[in-house]
Amino acid sequence: MNTLLIILSVVAALVVLLLIASLIIKKEYALERTIAISKPRHEVFDYLRWLRNHKNFVKWSKMDPAMRQTFNGNDGAVGFVSAWESDNKNVGKGEQEIKKIAEGERIDYELRFEKPFKGTAYAYIITTPVSTGETKVSWGMEGSSPRPMNVMSAMIRKMLVRDLDVSLNDLKSLLEK
Repeated sequence: MNTLLIILSVVAALVVLLLIASLIIKKEYALERTIAISKPRHEVFDYLRWLRNHKNFVKWSKMDPAMRQTFNGNDGAVGFVSAWESDNKNVGKGEQEIKKIAEGERIDYELRFEKPFKGTAYAYIITTPVSTGETKVSWGMEGSSPRPMNVMSAMIRKMLVRDLDVSLNDLKSLLEK
C-alpha cells in the first residue's frame, strides 16, 4: 500500500509541476532562420513565390513523396492554397495559404494544421539582396501552443529550427546548381 501511495504522490507532483510550468512558459513562439544563396534576388524570389516549388526543398514535403496534395487558386498569388494529407504522422494534414506578397521582397503565409494536431501558425519568407549575385533568404514562423502543450514548446522550436535549416540548405543546393 505504501508503494502505491508513493507512486500516486509522485505522479500527482509531476502533474502539478507540469501545470505550474505551463503557466510560466510563454504560449507564443517565434523563430527565424537565414541563409545566403548565390543567385540574384529576383531569381530566388520568383522561385519561392510558387508554392508548388516548395515540395522540392521543404523537409516536410520531402518526408513523404506519396503525400496527397491539392491546389486552389493561382499559384504565386495571394489566396492560393496548397493542401496536403499524408499517412506519415510527421507530415499529417493541413494547408498553407499565401496571405500577402510584397513583390520581390516578402511572402506571408497562414498554415492551418489538422493532423497530428490542430493549430494555426504564420510564416514568412523574406529575400534581401546582399549583392547583385547573392540573396539572403530569411524564413520565419510564429504561433502559439495552448496550455499545457506549451511546456513542449522549447522542444518543438528546436525541431522547427532544425527542419528550417535543412530546408534552407536544400533550397540553396537546388538554386545554386
